Amino acid sequence: MSKAAADQFDAILVGGGHNGLTCAAYLARAGLNVLVLEKRGVVGGAAVTEEFHPGFRNSVAAYTVSLLQPKVIRDLDLAAHGLKIVLRRANNFLPRPDGSYLLTGEGRTRAEVAKFSQKDAERLPEYERRLDAIADLLRDLALQPPPNVTDGSWLKALPELLRAGRLGKRMKSLDATLRTDLLDLFAISAAEYLDRFFESEPIKAVLGFDGIVGNFASPYTPGSAYVLLQHVFGEVNGVKGAWGHALGGMGAITQAMAKSAMASGVQIRTDCGVREILVERNGSKPGRAVGVITDSGETLRARTIVANVNPKLLYERLLDPAVVPAPVRERMANWRCGSGTFRMNVALSRLPNFTCLPGEGDHLTAGIIMAPSLDYMDRAYLEARAGGWSKNPIVEMLIPSTLDDSLAPKGQHVASLFCQHVEPVLSGGRNWDDHREEVADVMIAAVDRFAPGFKESVLGRQIKSPLDLERDFGLLGGDIFHGALSLNQLFSARPMLGYANYRGAVPGLYLCGAGTHPGGGVTGAPGHNAAQAIRRDLRR
Repeated sequence: MSKAAADQFDAILVGGGHNGLTCAAYLARAGLNVLVLEKRGVVGGAAVTEEFHPGFRNSVAAYTVSLLQPKVIRDLDLAAHGLKIVLRRANNFLPRPDGSYLLTGEGRTRAEVAKFSQKDAERLPEYERRLDAIADLLRDLALQPPPNVTDGSWLKALPELLRAGRLGKRMKSLDATLRTDLLDLFAISAAEYLDRFFESEPIKAVLGFDGIVGNFASPYTPGSAYVLLQHVFGEVNGVKGAWGHALGGMGAITQAMAKSAMASGVQIRTDCGVREILVERNGSKPGRAVGVITDSGETLRARTIVANVNPKLLYERLLDPAVVPAPVRERMANWRCGSGTFRMNVALSRLPNFTCLPGEGDHLTAGIIMAPSLDYMDRAYLEARAGGWSKNPIVEMLIPSTLDDSLAPKGQHVASLFCQHVEPVLSGGRNWDDHREEVADVMIAAVDRFAPGFKESVLGRQIKSPLDLERDFGLLGGDIFHGALSLNQLFSARPMLGYANYRGAVPGLYLCGAGTHPGGGVTGAPGHNAAQAIRRDLRR
C-alpha cells in the first residue's frame, strides 16, 4: 500500500477483539475511515466460537453473556446482524459433597437458601437491595470516562473537575449505608462482605465465587469484594444481574459486531498482526503515533492509532522504549496480570448426572459451581501458590448445548469448564506445555467427583492453559481482564493516573481494551468510551 493510500485512514485499530470492533464501528458511524488489523485468522479476540472436536463447537475463551452493554447492542444494531441471547433457566447450581445442593434463579433463590438457613433467606432481600443499588451506579459509570488526573493549566483540569463533581452528585444519591458499602466493596474481601449478611456456606460459596472469577486470589483476599461487584452489574434482555448464552457461542457477538462495523465502512484485515507502532518526531515537538508496521513488514499510516491490547503488551512490546515516558515504563513493569485461569471445552456423549440432583433439569442450564465453600476456594488458591495448581480446583461448568442445539450432534453436548486456581506462570522453571494434559485430567476428575461417569462421557477436549491464552489471544499471564481489578488498577488509575481517558502516553495513540475503565468482561464499554474520546479529538 502506498503512503498516499495509507494516509487516508483516520484510525487504525490494533486488535480485532470485541472492544476493537466496537470502537471501530462507532468511529465509522461518525464518518471516519477505519482499518482493523487482527493477528488471528478470525476477528473476535477471546470472544470466538470454534469447532474443537468433529461436530462440536463452543466458545473458546469467554463463555457467557451478562456484561455486554445494552447501549452497544442497540447502537450497533447487533440483533439485526444475527445476535440472539437467551437466558439461563437457572442462574447457578452448587452441588455439595454431602449430597445437598443450592439452585438459584428467578423465583427460587430464597426458598433454596432457606433449606440451609432461614435467617439467611430473610437477609437475602437486603443483600440484593444494596448490591442492586450500587450496581446501578456502576452501570451509569461504565459508559463514561472516569475523572482524569491532569498536569498543566486550569483549562485542562476544568473538565475533569466537572466530571468529578457529577460523579460526586451521583454518589450523593446513595444513602449513607450504601456509600459505606461502596467504599468497603473496593477494599475488603468477598468473604468479609458476605459474612455481614449470611451464616450458611452454600449461599456464601455461590455469591463468593464471583469474587475470584478471573482473579488469582482467595475469597479472603482484600479487594476481592470489588471483583464480586464487577460481576453483578450486567444485564441480559432487560433483566438486571442475569446471565445468558449467545446462540452460536460468544463468536456470535463478535461476528455481529464485525458485520455492523463493515456495514458502516470499516475495513478488516485478518492474519495481519502488528509488530510495532510507529512514532515520529517533528523537530522539538514530542513524538506522535503515525502508523504501524505489520508482522509482514508492511507500513500503514493513520491520523490515530488505537490499541485494543493489554497496556503492558502495548507499552513494553509494541512501542520503542525510548518514546515511552519513564513513569509509564515503571507503571507497566508493575502492572499486575494473571487470572489463575485454566480454560477447557469438552465434547460429551451424554449429559452429566449429578449425585445430588440426578437426571435432566434446569440445573444443567445454570452455571454449575464445583467449589462448595469459601474455605474450599481458599485452599485451592493456597495449593496453587505452593505447587502450581490445586489438586482440588474450583471448576465452573456451563453446558450451552442445553440452550443451543446447534453446538453439538443430536443427543450429545458440549461443556465449558472455567477452572481455577493455577499459577499464571509456573514457578521453578516449569512450562505449561509440559503440564497442560496433567492439569486437564485434574479438572475433569474434579467434575467427576460430583457427577460420576463424567470422565467416561468425554469424547474430546480443548485445553487452554494460561500460556495458551497468552499466545493465542494476547492475554498476558492468561489474564482475562488485561490487568487485575485491584484498587490501584481501577477507575482513574486504569491503566494509570493521568491516562484514564483512553488517550495514550504518546500523542495520537489511544487505548480501547479491557485494560482501561471499566475493566474486563465482554462489555463493549471501553471500545464505546474510547471512540467518543477519539471523535472529540479529531473534530478539534
